[in-house]
Amino acid sequence: MRLSTVKIAGRTTWGVVEGERFLDVGAALAARYDDLKSAVAAGLEGVAEAAAGAAATPVDTVEWLPVIPNPDKILCVGLNYEMHRKETGRSEVENPTIFARYANSQTAHLAPIVRPKVSTELDFEGELAVIIGKPGRYISRVEAMGHIAGYACYNDGSVRDFQRHTHQFTPGKNFPETGAFGPWMMTPDELGALGALRLQTRLNNEVVQSATFDQMIFDIARQIEYCSAFTRLEAGDVIVSGTPGGVGAKRNPPLWMKPGDVVEVEIDRLGVLRNPIMQEA
Repeated sequence: MRLSTVKIAGRTTWGVVEGERFLDVGAALAARYDDLKSAVAAGLEGVAEAAAGAAATPVDTVEWLPVIPNPDKILCVGLNYEMHRKETGRSEVENPTIFARYANSQTAHLAPIVRPKVSTELDFEGELAVIIGKPGRYISRVEAMGHIAGYACYNDGSVRDFQRHTHQFTPGKNFPETGAFGPWMMTPDELGALGALRLQTRLNNEVVQSATFDQMIFDIARQIEYCSAFTRLEAGDVIVSGTPGGVGAKRNPPLWMKPGDVVEVEIDRLGVLRNPIMQEA
Protein backbone atom coordinates (compact mmCIF):
# COMPACT_ATOMS: atom_id res chain seq x y z
CA MET A 1 0.00 0.00 0.00
CA ARG A 2 0.87 3.63 -0.51
CA LEU A 3 -0.34 5.79 2.41
CA SER A 4 -0.43 9.57 2.68
CA THR A 5 -1.59 12.43 4.85
CA VAL A 6 -3.39 15.14 2.88
CA LYS A 7 -5.90 17.95 3.02
CA ILE A 8 -9.13 17.77 1.03
CA ALA A 9 -11.00 21.09 0.87
CA GLY A 10 -9.14 22.25 3.98
CA ARG A 11 -9.85 19.06 5.97
CA THR A 12 -6.86 17.02 7.11
CA THR A 13 -7.18 13.28 6.55
CA TRP A 14 -5.14 10.27 5.55
CA GLY A 15 -5.59 7.29 3.33
CA VAL A 16 -4.42 5.09 0.49
CA VAL A 17 -3.10 6.27 -2.86
CA GLU A 18 -4.24 3.90 -5.58
CA GLY A 19 -3.25 4.96 -9.09
CA GLU A 20 -4.67 8.43 -9.64
CA ARG A 21 -7.12 8.16 -6.74
CA PHE A 22 -6.81 9.04 -3.07
CA LEU A 23 -9.01 6.80 -0.91
CA ASP A 24 -10.11 8.62 2.25
CA VAL A 25 -9.53 5.93 4.86
CA GLY A 26 -9.15 8.58 7.55
CA ALA A 27 -12.84 9.48 7.21
CA ALA A 28 -13.91 5.84 7.01
CA LEU A 29 -12.00 4.90 10.17
CA ALA A 30 -12.34 8.19 12.08
CA ALA A 31 -13.82 6.42 15.10
CA ARG A 32 -10.83 4.10 15.26
CA TYR A 33 -7.75 6.14 14.32
CA ASP A 34 -6.94 9.81 14.84
CA ASP A 35 -4.34 9.98 12.09
CA LEU A 36 -1.93 7.92 10.00
CA LYS A 37 0.50 7.63 12.90
CA SER A 38 -2.11 5.95 15.08
CA ALA A 39 -3.01 3.59 12.22
CA VAL A 40 0.68 2.72 11.83
CA ALA A 41 0.87 2.04 15.57
CA ALA A 42 -1.98 -0.47 15.18
CA GLY A 43 -0.19 -2.26 12.37
CA LEU A 44 -2.51 -0.71 9.74
CA GLU A 45 -5.19 -3.12 10.92
CA GLY A 46 -8.38 -2.73 8.90
CA VAL A 47 -6.90 -0.18 6.49
CA ALA A 48 -6.97 -2.31 3.34
CA GLU A 49 -10.55 -3.36 4.00
CA ALA A 50 -11.67 0.23 4.66
CA ALA A 51 -9.91 1.46 1.51
CA ALA A 52 -12.10 -0.80 -0.62
CA GLY A 53 -15.18 1.22 0.33
CA ALA A 54 -13.64 4.63 1.06
CA ALA A 55 -14.58 7.81 -0.79
CA ALA A 56 -12.24 8.46 -3.72
CA THR A 57 -10.73 11.83 -4.67
CA PRO A 58 -8.46 12.55 -7.66
CA VAL A 59 -4.89 12.83 -6.36
CA ASP A 60 -4.31 16.02 -8.35
CA THR A 61 -6.93 17.79 -6.20
CA VAL A 62 -5.49 16.97 -2.77
CA GLU A 63 -3.01 19.10 -0.84
CA TRP A 64 -0.16 16.86 0.27
CA LEU A 65 1.14 17.05 3.83
CA PRO A 66 4.28 15.41 5.28
CA VAL A 67 3.59 11.67 5.35
CA ILE A 68 3.75 11.59 9.16
CA PRO A 69 3.23 15.24 10.20
CA ASN A 70 3.59 14.49 13.91
CA PRO A 71 6.38 11.96 14.53
CA ASP A 72 7.69 11.67 18.05
CA LYS A 73 11.22 11.70 16.61
CA ILE A 74 13.02 12.27 13.31
CA LEU A 75 16.50 10.76 13.50
CA CYS A 76 18.83 11.54 10.60
CA VAL A 77 21.93 9.57 9.64
CA GLY A 78 24.87 11.59 8.40
CA LEU A 79 27.80 10.59 6.20
CA ASN A 80 26.33 7.21 5.33
CA TYR A 81 27.65 6.79 1.78
CA GLU A 82 31.38 6.48 1.14
CA MET A 83 31.40 9.09 -1.62
CA HIS A 84 29.72 11.60 0.68
CA ARG A 85 32.06 10.78 3.56
CA LYS A 86 35.06 11.34 1.30
CA GLU A 87 33.78 14.59 -0.21
CA THR A 88 33.33 15.99 3.32
CA GLY A 89 36.81 14.88 4.43
CA ARG A 90 35.41 13.04 7.46
CA SER A 91 37.16 10.07 9.04
CA GLU A 92 35.76 6.55 8.98
CA VAL A 93 33.68 5.73 12.05
CA GLU A 94 32.48 2.54 13.73
CA ASN A 95 28.96 3.79 14.46
CA PRO A 96 26.37 5.86 12.57
CA THR A 97 26.45 9.64 12.88
CA ILE A 98 23.02 10.69 14.19
CA PHE A 99 21.35 14.08 14.48
CA ALA A 100 17.74 15.13 15.02
CA ARG A 101 15.25 17.05 12.94
CA TYR A 102 12.11 18.59 14.41
CA ALA A 103 8.64 17.78 13.11
CA ASN A 104 7.83 21.45 12.47
CA SER A 105 10.79 21.75 10.09
CA GLN A 106 9.06 19.51 7.55
CA THR A 107 7.26 20.29 4.31
CA ALA A 108 5.31 18.19 1.82
CA HIS A 109 5.34 17.02 -1.77
CA LEU A 110 4.75 19.95 -4.17
CA ALA A 111 4.96 22.43 -1.27
CA PRO A 112 7.90 24.85 -1.22
CA ILE A 113 11.21 24.21 0.43
CA VAL A 114 11.85 27.65 1.92
CA ARG A 115 15.24 29.36 1.71
CA PRO A 116 15.56 31.37 4.94
CA LYS A 117 16.28 35.08 4.73
CA VAL A 118 19.42 34.67 6.87
CA SER A 119 21.25 32.44 4.36
CA THR A 120 21.75 31.69 0.67
CA GLU A 121 23.46 28.32 1.32
CA LEU A 122 20.46 26.02 0.95
CA ASP A 123 21.56 22.53 -0.08
CA PHE A 124 19.78 19.37 -1.26
CA GLU A 125 20.09 15.93 0.32
CA GLY A 126 17.99 13.21 -1.27
CA GLU A 127 17.38 10.31 1.13
CA LEU A 128 15.27 7.28 1.97
CA ALA A 129 13.01 7.73 5.00
CA VAL A 130 12.16 4.72 7.14
CA ILE A 131 8.90 4.87 9.10
CA ILE A 132 8.84 2.78 12.27
CA GLY A 133 5.74 0.68 12.83
CA LYS A 134 6.53 -1.56 15.77
CA PRO A 135 8.05 0.28 18.75
CA GLY A 136 11.01 -1.05 20.66
CA ARG A 137 14.25 -0.61 22.55
CA TYR A 138 17.49 -2.55 22.00
CA ILE A 139 16.21 -3.95 18.72
CA SER A 140 18.62 -6.47 17.21
CA ARG A 141 19.70 -6.35 13.59
CA VAL A 142 17.96 -9.68 13.04
CA GLU A 143 14.65 -8.25 14.23
CA ALA A 144 15.05 -4.72 12.87
CA MET A 145 13.33 -5.00 9.50
CA GLY A 146 10.22 -6.34 11.22
CA HIS A 147 9.83 -2.97 12.97
CA ILE A 148 9.39 -1.04 9.69
CA ALA A 149 5.94 0.16 8.60
CA GLY A 150 7.09 1.74 5.35
CA TYR A 151 9.47 3.84 3.31
CA ALA A 152 9.26 7.29 1.74
CA CYS A 153 11.32 9.83 -0.17
CA TYR A 154 12.92 12.60 1.87
CA ASN A 155 14.90 15.74 1.07
CA ASP A 156 16.92 16.72 4.14
CA GLY A 157 17.36 20.33 3.05
CA SER A 158 20.37 21.86 4.79
CA VAL A 159 21.30 25.46 5.54
CA ARG A 160 25.03 24.92 5.35
CA ASP A 161 26.46 28.06 6.94
CA PHE A 162 24.33 27.50 10.05
CA GLN A 163 25.36 23.83 10.01
CA ARG A 164 29.02 24.95 10.09
CA HIS A 165 28.64 27.36 12.99
CA THR A 166 29.70 24.60 15.41
CA HIS A 167 30.45 20.89 15.28
CA GLN A 168 26.75 20.20 15.90
CA PHE A 169 24.45 19.85 12.85
CA THR A 170 21.18 20.83 14.54
CA PRO A 171 20.73 24.53 13.55
CA GLY A 172 21.34 23.97 9.84
CA LYS A 173 18.97 21.02 9.74
CA ASN A 174 15.90 22.54 11.39
CA PHE A 175 14.85 25.68 9.57
CA PRO A 176 11.09 25.68 8.94
CA GLU A 177 9.90 24.03 5.74
CA THR A 178 13.27 22.59 4.71
CA GLY A 179 12.72 18.85 5.27
CA ALA A 180 10.51 17.52 2.47
CA PHE A 181 8.73 14.22 3.17
CA GLY A 182 6.47 12.45 0.71
CA PRO A 183 4.38 12.10 -1.29
CA TRP A 184 3.53 8.79 0.41
CA MET A 185 4.95 5.91 2.40
CA MET A 186 5.02 2.49 0.78
CA THR A 187 4.73 -0.66 2.84
CA PRO A 188 7.70 -3.06 2.73
CA ASP A 189 5.72 -5.83 1.07
CA GLU A 190 5.04 -3.59 -1.93
CA LEU A 191 8.49 -1.98 -2.21
CA GLY A 192 10.42 -5.24 -1.80
CA ALA A 193 14.18 -5.57 -1.25
CA LEU A 194 16.04 -2.28 -0.99
CA GLY A 195 19.54 -3.29 -2.08
CA ALA A 196 19.68 -2.48 -5.80
CA LEU A 197 17.07 0.30 -5.76
CA ARG A 198 18.46 3.63 -6.94
CA LEU A 199 18.00 7.03 -5.35
CA GLN A 200 18.43 10.11 -7.55
CA THR A 201 18.26 13.79 -6.73
CA ARG A 202 17.61 16.18 -9.61
CA LEU A 203 17.91 19.97 -9.52
CA ASN A 204 16.15 21.64 -12.44
CA ASN A 205 16.10 18.25 -14.24
CA GLU A 206 19.87 17.72 -13.83
CA VAL A 207 20.95 14.64 -11.87
CA VAL A 208 23.07 15.83 -8.94
CA GLN A 209 23.04 12.71 -6.73
CA SER A 210 22.74 9.02 -7.61
CA ALA A 211 23.39 5.86 -5.59
CA THR A 212 21.92 2.48 -4.77
CA PHE A 213 21.00 1.51 -1.23
CA ASP A 214 23.53 -1.32 -1.13
CA GLN A 215 26.18 1.45 -1.10
CA MET A 216 25.19 2.56 2.40
CA ILE A 217 27.95 2.29 5.00
CA PHE A 218 25.44 1.38 7.72
CA ASP A 219 22.41 -0.47 6.39
CA ILE A 220 18.86 0.09 7.63
CA ALA A 221 18.98 -2.78 10.12
CA ARG A 222 22.15 -1.39 11.69
CA GLN A 223 20.60 2.09 11.90
CA ILE A 224 17.57 0.73 13.74
CA GLU A 225 19.76 -1.33 16.05
CA TYR A 226 21.93 1.67 16.90
CA CYS A 227 19.13 4.23 17.31
CA SER A 228 17.08 1.90 19.49
CA ALA A 229 20.07 1.48 21.80
CA PHE A 230 19.95 5.13 22.92
CA THR A 231 16.22 5.87 22.56
CA ARG A 232 13.00 3.92 22.42
CA LEU A 233 11.73 3.94 18.86
CA GLU A 234 8.00 4.68 18.69
CA ALA A 235 5.45 3.96 16.00
CA GLY A 236 5.57 6.79 13.49
CA ASP A 237 9.17 7.71 14.22
CA VAL A 238 11.20 8.47 11.12
CA ILE A 239 14.80 7.52 10.39
CA VAL A 240 16.23 9.50 7.47
CA SER A 241 18.92 7.13 6.33
CA GLY A 242 21.65 9.27 4.75
CA THR A 243 22.46 11.08 1.51
CA PRO A 244 24.85 10.09 -1.30
CA GLY A 245 27.74 12.16 -2.56
CA GLY A 246 27.27 15.12 -4.85
CA VAL A 247 25.85 17.64 -2.38
CA GLY A 248 25.96 21.25 -3.49
CA ALA A 249 28.28 22.39 -0.71
CA LYS A 250 31.14 20.19 -1.95
CA ARG A 251 31.00 21.23 -5.60
CA ASN A 252 33.34 23.79 -7.14
CA PRO A 253 31.77 26.28 -7.30
CA PRO A 254 29.10 25.35 -4.72
CA LEU A 255 25.65 24.63 -6.10
CA TRP A 256 22.98 26.14 -3.87
CA MET A 257 19.24 25.86 -4.32
CA LYS A 258 17.65 29.24 -5.06
CA PRO A 259 14.13 30.60 -5.45
CA GLY A 260 12.57 29.40 -8.68
CA ASP A 261 14.47 26.09 -8.71
CA VAL A 262 12.70 22.73 -8.62
CA VAL A 263 14.28 19.80 -6.77
CA GLU A 264 13.19 16.17 -7.08
CA VAL A 265 14.10 13.04 -5.13
CA GLU A 266 13.24 9.82 -6.93
CA ILE A 267 13.55 6.28 -5.60
CA ASP A 268 13.01 3.28 -7.86
CA ARG A 269 9.53 1.76 -7.45
CA LEU A 270 8.76 4.15 -4.58
CA GLY A 271 8.01 7.46 -6.30
CA VAL A 272 9.09 11.05 -6.83
CA LEU A 273 9.14 13.85 -4.26
CA ARG A 274 9.07 17.25 -5.98
CA ASN A 275 9.47 20.70 -4.41
CA PRO A 276 9.89 24.24 -5.72
CA ILE A 277 12.29 26.53 -3.86
CA MET A 278 10.82 29.70 -2.39
CA GLN A 279 12.39 32.64 -0.58
CA GLU A 280 11.25 33.31 2.98
CA ALA A 281 9.12 36.44 3.14
